[in-house]
Amino acid sequence: MKKILLLTGGVLLLALIAGGAWFWNEMQKPLYQPGMVRAGTNLRASLTPPAQPADENFWQVENDIRLYHFSDGTGANVLVVHGGPGFPFSAPPSGLAQLNDRYRLQYYDQRGSGKSSRPIDTFASSNYYENMQTLDRTLGLGAQIADIERIRQILGDEKLILVGHSFGGFLAALYAAEFPEHVQALVLVAPAETLVMPSESGGLFEQVRPLLPAEMKSEYDAYLKRYLDYGALFAKNEQELVALNNEFARYYSAALKARGLSLPQESSSAEPGGWMVHALYMSMGLRHDYRDALKRVTAPVLVIHGQNDLQPEKASRSYVETFPNAEFRVIANAGHFVFTDQPDAFAQSVGEFLDKVQAH
Repeated sequence: MKKILLLTGGVLLLALIAGGAWFWNEMQKPLYQPGMVRAGTNLRASLTPPAQPADENFWQVENDIRLYHFSDGTGANVLVVHGGPGFPFSAPPSGLAQLNDRYRLQYYDQRGSGKSSRPIDTFASSNYYENMQTLDRTLGLGAQIADIERIRQILGDEKLILVGHSFGGFLAALYAAEFPEHVQALVLVAPAETLVMPSESGGLFEQVRPLLPAEMKSEYDAYLKRYLDYGALFAKNEQELVALNNEFARYYSAALKARGLSLPQESSSAEPGGWMVHALYMSMGLRHDYRDALKRVTAPVLVIHGQNDLQPEKASRSYVETFPNAEFRVIANAGHFVFTDQPDAFAQSVGEFLDKVQAH
């Protein structure tokens, strides 16, 4: 009997080890793959938006999801996809505002951030994998990309001009890969170093640390430990995660200050996302390579990089090297928020590019 118990215990132990290895392997895989949105895979609702609400400040993209939006200017629509992830614009950045004499810039808060719907507060289930799937389907990459397609239909445009900043540049690029026939042009401003993961530079968290004052580094390390505690993630609620994301802004601002830069007000006053940020992380997984998907995009692409950005120039150039019809501009004396650091140079570069696109 003892031998049987030992054998049974050994089998259970092996099963637990195998199960843990399987779970770790699954955690590394991306939940999103290009083509899923077009196929309607893993979406909560149709790509066709429902009837629009009487409140013109919101776009209805699903029956229970509304996106706050505002516009600036007149002319052809330009959809602005904010970065963060999860940090919307509360006002038009000065560099983009200079284009409002000939373009109508459409700004919106991505689902799960700003004034848009936040469909998840807490998780009651203890099933981690099930929660992860729900989070991805509700707020992840596929849901965000599907929203851009729904917005296109709401605007009534056959083709979109997209301006994406930081993580929004990454989202805009993936939308173009899903729906290349609906993209007239892309402007990617300091697009996030997330085309391939793990990233070559180590990513944003690693870029911030060396620039912090010595007295902040241990505090920052403790913060990252709390922020990336995925074992306890589903015990948190929306406001706790919003607070964690707001806390990161303090360290990022300190890193920018070391470079003689600052966080622009229009990118810091709107309430950031909570669950949506982690949904996007889970969508990407720990390992992926999305570059091949971008090669089918034939629309013209402008990639802009600020000379003093914490993100290395090579990261922005990786987008140029992937798209078949892309050009690259480096703007001097600018950081990650090029449109605020050097608004005139930014507006000139983007204006010339978009005017050329419109002329054809």
